Amino acid sequence: MISTSDPHRGGLPGGSGRLDVRGVVVLALLGAVLFVAKMAMAWLPNIEPVSLLVMVYTVVFGRRALYPIYIYVALECMVWGFNYWTVSYLYVWAVLALLAWLLRGMESGVGWAVLSGAFGLCFGALNALVYWAAGGWAFAVSWWVMGIPYDALHCAGNFVMALVLFAPCRKVLTGLSRQVGLIT
Repeated sequence: MISTSDPHRGGLPGGSGRLDVRGVVVLALLGAVLFVAKMAMAWLPNIEPVSLLVMVYTVVFGRRALYPIYIYVALECMVWGFNYWTVSYLYVWAVLALLAWLLRGMESGVGWAVLSGAFGLCFGALNALVYWAAGGWAFAVSWWVMGIPYDALHCAGNFVMALVLFAPCRKVLTGLSRQVGLIT
């Protein structure tokens, strides 16, 4: 049964209450939305809606945003297999979710755009941690430096997408979540 406490108290909508079937289905579908939205934009180099949606999901659902995030990661692994990036995906999206949760009270669209852009710019450096563990600092630094142009595109795409879409996505998801009883 879904409890209806404030999603920002303790970061978990519904407090310690369990999700009902509808809640599980909605969060699973939101994970699928992450994957499908990324695939729909895959033709653009490093421009994706995942960062935007991770922030929106986290602001609306608190810790329950981890469900769709890790469903997305599982879908990525099922389609693309396992490699170094797989390990980084286990923590990279959680880092963004944590930052969004810490800033959940922010109302500035520019602030969300800056967070999303900064995350895009740092994405390669965050991923390089796995390469450092796998092959040492030279491997990690060379891998990261080669990807800086893509990180710059990631930054720009994230910034623009969040600037334009964060507020409307947050409003729509909050309204829909209230309708299905996921939040009050």
